[in-house]
Amino acid sequence: MTSPLLQLPGAVAGDGIDGPVAAHYGSFHGEQRALEAGDGFVDLSHRGVVRISGPDRLTWLHSLTTQFLTGLAPGTPTTSLILSPQGHVEHALYGIDDGEAFTAHVEPGQAPGLVEWLVRMQFMMRVEVTDVTDELAVAWRPVGPAGKFDLVPRTELTAYAEAAGPAAGTWAHEALRIARAEPRLGLDTDHRTIPNEVGWIGSAVHLDKGCYRGQETVARVHTLGRPPRRLTLLHLDGSDNRLPTRGAPLVLAGREIGVVGSAARHHELGPIALGLVKRAVPVDATLDADGIAAAQEVVVDPEAGLHIRPLR
Repeated sequence: MTSPLLQLPGAVAGDGIDGPVAAHYGSFHGEQRALEAGDGFVDLSHRGVVRISGPDRLTWLHSLTTQFLTGLAPGTPTTSLILSPQGHVEHALYGIDDGEAFTAHVEPGQAPGLVEWLVRMQFMMRVEVTDVTDELAVAWRPVGPAGKFDLVPRTELTAYAEAAGPAAGTWAHEALRIARAEPRLGLDTDHRTIPNEVGWIGSAVHLDKGCYRGQETVARVHTLGRPPRRLTLLHLDGSDNRLPTRGAPLVLAGREIGVVGSAARHHELGPIALGLVKRAVPVDATLDADGIAAAQEVVVDPEAGLHIRPLR
């Protein structure tokens, strides 16, 4: 769904999954600085939007997802995951309840699959699940440490942009996200990813709630083991004027030990990326990221599971 904001002056379309919105409007470093200063917005209107209404919606979602949603106060933003029975992340939902419905946005193109799965799980619950991507658009504003997502009627997106400007593109938004070490489903994860590997424990996974699909894996790794892989922030050698390709192997001493995720040029940190590496990789090792030297900054502690084992 191509955004009408690509008609704004200086807009340059993105590519890949972010192709329907602007990558930048002429100066992605300037746009990063403006966002860090708390000014402007980012058009994310290509993301999918799903609405769940009905009196049972929060208790139902509480039972299905990783987040504690029973009694969620209206207006409180939350992140939750839907896992496979083996604990692998299938969907990441960023949502808010308004007292009548819970509305969540997901990665581009993922709303139909999410709706289909939720409808199958509906049973006798008093809920209604609707794909409202055609009705609502997503925008992001730099409010607070991680920003704030707005849900905007698509018919009002241009008016929203005029009021919320200046506009910044996804390149600026991605650079700041990567610097915060926030993973993005499908770009920094794969079909085997469990929440423990990418830092979603706490922010998207509530550890003190009832059962949900995939909980056994999450709890076992958190309390008895260590994540088999770990997310790391890569500081890339900037002498080569390129970024590593997403999905390229991460190599140490001639052996493939992980994979490159999202990459961007940060206005202060320089070229950075997220990577998913085997837990045993030394945290101080310099890696080869698609032919580019990459120093690591720890995001997920490789010894996470050991810290809460009982003393004997």
